Amino acid sequence: MVPSQPTAAESEPDGLEDRLRRFATIWSRAIFPATATSLTRPEFETHLLPLARELQEALHAHPFDTAPATRVGTALVAAHCTDPEALGRTLGVVDSYLVLYCGMEELTAEDNRARCARLQHSLAVGFAQALRERTLSEQEAIARSALAARNDAEDALHATQARFHAVFEGAAIGIGIADLEGNVLEVNDTLTQMFGGLEHHVRSRNVSEWVHPEDAAHVWRLYDELVRGEREHFRVEKPFYRNDGTVLWTNLTLSLLRDAEGTPQYQLALMEDTTERRLLNLRLRYEATHDALTGLPNRTLFFERLEKTLSAGGGARFGLCYLDLDGFKAINDSLGHSSGDRLLVEVADRLQSCATAPGEMVARLGGDEFVALTTGPDTQQGVADLASRILHVLATPIRLEGRELTVRGSIGIVEGPSAGRSPAEVLRSADITMYRAKAAGGNRYEVADPEADARAITRHGLTTALPAALERGEFFIEYQPLVHLGDGTVHGAEALVRWSHPQHGVLGPDRFIPLAEHTGLIVPLGRWVLEQAVRQAMFWQRQLPEGALGGPLRINVNLSPTQLHHPGLVADTVEVLERIGLPPGALCLEVTESALIGADEDLLKPLRQLAEMGVDIALDDFGTGYSNLANLRRLPVSVLKLDRSFTQGMQQHPADPVDLKIVEGIVALAHSLELAVTVEGVETGAQAEHLRRLGCDTAQGWYYARPGPPEQLHMLSLADAV
Repeated sequence: MVPSQPTAAESEPDGLEDRLRRFATIWSRAIFPATATSLTRPEFETHLLPLARELQEALHAHPFDTAPATRVGTALVAAHCTDPEALGRTLGVVDSYLVLYCGMEELTAEDNRARCARLQHSLAVGFAQALRERTLSEQEAIARSALAARNDAEDALHATQARFHAVFEGAAIGIGIADLEGNVLEVNDTLTQMFGGLEHHVRSRNVSEWVHPEDAAHVWRLYDELVRGEREHFRVEKPFYRNDGTVLWTNLTLSLLRDAEGTPQYQLALMEDTTERRLLNLRLRYEATHDALTGLPNRTLFFERLEKTLSAGGGARFGLCYLDLDGFKAINDSLGHSSGDRLLVEVADRLQSCATAPGEMVARLGGDEFVALTTGPDTQQGVADLASRILHVLATPIRLEGRELTVRGSIGIVEGPSAGRSPAEVLRSADITMYRAKAAGGNRYEVADPEADARAITRHGLTTALPAALERGEFFIEYQPLVHLGDGTVHGAEALVRWSHPQHGVLGPDRFIPLAEHTGLIVPLGRWVLEQAVRQAMFWQRQLPEGALGGPLRINVNLSPTQLHHPGLVADTVEVLERIGLPPGALCLEVTESALIGADEDLLKPLRQLAEMGVDIALDDFGTGYSNLANLRRLPVSVLKLDRSFTQGMQQHPADPVDLKIVEGIVALAHSLELAVTVEGVETGAQAEHLRRLGCDTAQGWYYARPGPPEQLHMLSLADAV
């Protein structure tokens, strides 16, 4: 019997060594009564501690290897734990307590349990092999001695026959003797019972009648070599049919017996019944390769099948569907995990009904992720049909706890020739494609695209590298001048962050700002940009002659939507300005129009506080957010930055009259609301002249200068001052 589960206090020892000792204590208490040893129980527990450590290290090993568990099974037999009950109790203790005391926190409970099941399997194999070797060695030696004794002197014949009979009939394994033609001459009771208990059904048969369809290819070749005298013995795993038609699995050792002159005379067969152990191994194998909840093949078995599929040559093709349920977390959160599990079981049943053709299989990778694999000559059409069938069967509502739930799924498809691809590569591509389907709205499938995969991998790499890049100082700022359209003087500059990536070179903000927004790194990155820009503006203030430009040189810094919602926006901005000493009026924070569409007072409050301090707020990309122009009155902005799309028509000659009218109207509206107007994307002198005549206040663009180092703006400002 396996000891009862420990209490909460008992299950949380201080360290690994304490947990190992507790495991060894439970183990020794379980198997000591079934062990023939002269050791005391504490001594036996000490003997088990290194074996427990081997199991723990095997459970944690990378890569995972079950060989230590096999050695542990062998060591148990060496320690005289030869009673089958000792093996059963050992497997029970490992099943109940190894993961509890020694499990890996890095792995999921399902993966810990899968590893534990495989360790149990290997431990049982090691125990059985050691016990078999021990038994076969003893019994074979005794049997050989008994048979050889039959040829001894006449005066010892009676004693020899008595000893042979005792060994032959009392052996725990099946023993049979046949002549060189394969006719069975003698069998012991154990072998008779193994075949169903009818001795005449065994004695009267010839060895050649025991052919089985699952015989290994080399079994009968070895047998022929043995009866010809070319080998002395061989050992194989061989199945037989019993008298009732059931299968008997054995470890068979077949030896050649010679007379005193060395001439082959008999065959000696030693059979160990391994049927139950084989069934145990099959059960453990099933548990290690199938999902406990749904009964589907699990990640382990699927990877084995996929690896086998991808290693097949001859122009073989495959198709894989990677399915993730849409909104499953919401079901778990609202109805509970028990309902979520029942939903997964129903989904698994429906998926199995879709993959019934030869070469198709469905597996559960974990959570709400499933995969379906198909092979054949036309997998391009076959995998698309499989994905369509999956979406179709999921469309039927599932009734759960009196409710009808509609399950949707996103599927990523990878299809192509098997050669030249690894399982990890295929799964990664399918996963990326599945998320592309989910991003497109879900309830659909998408087919893998190598270029899209490469972009997704690059995005993932950039996302992962962002935090370290900020710490390593890989970001820098370029500045683009803001020019006063009235007199052409430099009015200020917009700070534009760049990333000097070690592999990809200099990246613009469009490559990494959305990633920083997604990860939350935009807040520390934005604070760094603000501080660097304010520091640079303060440097310009000190370098330029006092009053040279008629006012302070302004610095424009962009704010992302995430920064707008950050509670420390006002405090961080005030702290930077005060510490560096830049007047608030020399700072302008740019906010995109789309970020303020429908903004409530809670969102506008920080901007109002900054505006009241003297910080200018610019509404960037104005005209692209489809906002109500009348809504401008309630926004705390002082500058409109007109999107370049409104002024591109002014680059041609003559200028587009519609663009002129639109810009003229916007400028008139802005000035009536006491808002300055800045135009971005100015690329020609004619465009700049049109904007000046229309009353725009400031402009920026390649016509004046491209974004560059701060020295560029410094030189432009000095030139204006002169």
